[in-house]
Amino acid sequence: MWKVLLLLLGALLRAQDPTTPAQPPQPTGPTILTNNGKPITLPFQCTAEDIREAGLDCSERDPCPIYLEIAAVESTGIRIFAAGNIHTSSATLYSVLLGTEDNGHTWSESFERVRGAALDRIQFSGADTGWIGGELVYPLPRDAFLLQTTDGGKSWRQHPIFSETRLGALQQFWFEDTKHGSLIVDHGPGSEGDRYELFESQDGGDSWTIKQTSVKPLTLRRAAAATPPDWRVRADGPSKSFHLEHREGNRWVSVGAFAVSLGVCKPPEQQ
Repeated sequence: MWKVLLLLLGALLRAQDPTTPAQPPQPTGPTILTNNGKPITLPFQCTAEDIREAGLDCSERDPCPIYLEIAAVESTGIRIFAAGNIHTSSATLYSVLLGTEDNGHTWSESFERVRGAALDRIQFSGADTGWIGGELVYPLPRDAFLLQTTDGGKSWRQHPIFSETRLGALQQFWFEDTKHGSLIVDHGPGSEGDRYELFESQDGGDSWTIKQTSVKPLTLRRAAAATPPDWRVRADGPSKSFHLEHREGNRWVSVGAFAVSLGVCKPPEQQ
């Protein structure tokens, strides 16, 4: 009996001791967005850091409208992914990667938002291996990267193209199979040296070797270029949304739509 009482007393004292480390909060899963037939509005709350990092001039009288852009959609056959960004009229705030496992009935964000970045191309080689192209775009395009998956999009990892900061946008990329890929980086007008660079990878995009440079635009030769896409993003004016559509025979069928407008950004104390 005494041993039990001593154990209870010790537990009580530890609970009251302010030096006892608090238990970490339980992790929460991604927000589930339900498709009810109307355009889905992606949750977004502007912060003081967002305003500062993007150099925004937002006020109560003149708030900054926030927009969603969906640039690409693709499917593994099991999951569907849509990639894009959150931006104002003058700056890109975050990248966005949305995914669904139930043919568009519910959606969630499949990878954390990357500040100042945009995603704009998706490719899968088979059902498991895939890549999404992106770069930081504010204030200038730089630090091109790929999001890579080898488990069908259950998880993604961000992998830089260069080992150091470099200006330039990821203009094109293409993988012939799960290992062999090529990409072109456009360093923009006024860049030192040749503006365009062609790189190749033999390990699925983990490392890249430069193969060609040029002052004139380069293009990737790819056999799949002539294949009509089975997925597309369609901007719909009347509903002010992006529709994600799949080809079924001669018609396109929507699996979801996302609203362009995400509200406004203004100093947090005024929101």
